Amino acid sequence: MYRARPLPPYLVQRYKGWKATTYAENQPWYRLLADDGQHPRAMIISCCDSRVHVTSIFGADQGEFFIHRNIANLVPPYDNDGGQHGTSAAIEYAVKSLHVAHLIVMGHSNCGGVKGCDDMCTGLAPELDDKSSFVGRWMDILRPGYERVAHIKDEAERTRALEKQSVLVSLDNLTTFPFVNEAIEEGRLTIHGVWLDIGEGDIEQFIPATRNFAPI
Repeated sequence: MYRARPLPPYLVQRYKGWKATTYAENQPWYRLLADDGQHPRAMIISCCDSRVHVTSIFGADQGEFFIHRNIANLVPPYDNDGGQHGTSAAIEYAVKSLHVAHLIVMGHSNCGGVKGCDDMCTGLAPELDDKSSFVGRWMDILRPGYERVAHIKDEAERTRALEKQSVLVSLDNLTTFPFVNEAIEEGRLTIHGVWLDIGEGDIEQFIPATRNFAPI
């Protein structure tokens, strides 16, 4: 038996407002998107965090970004075990079917998933170490990043460093996908890593030559 219920009234009202204004004023554009299909220039892998609004940050319109969101913006290593892999499927579709030119991993400040990984790795969140924890097993992807920053004693400094490691681990894991490497080598795809400071509105981008992040 389905347990779903109708939408909350405030969302219904917001939808009606959008349909009567934004949609009504741009109806030909929406119909073109529907008929012509999507041709996004970039894929962005970002966190599920409600404060990370990538389309607003980059001023993007409908059809411009192919967006995948998950806990802590992580990319798992390539694994063709025949299982169900949501993030890997999104990457495959973006690269092989949509032929995006850019693939961007965006981390951010005050990430709850990253803080959970830090707590799990330091023994403060034993519940995440339990095999039944979906979050814990997902954050296992970030354990190599934690090992790189574990020497940092200050918790706030270590957590911020780990947020940037979530980007670096994901970039490293992207290169384990054969079709990603092929697209890069053929000059059809570039990959990028950025980190957003939510409170300040600042973005730092990863500079491969220095293996550091620098302000944009």
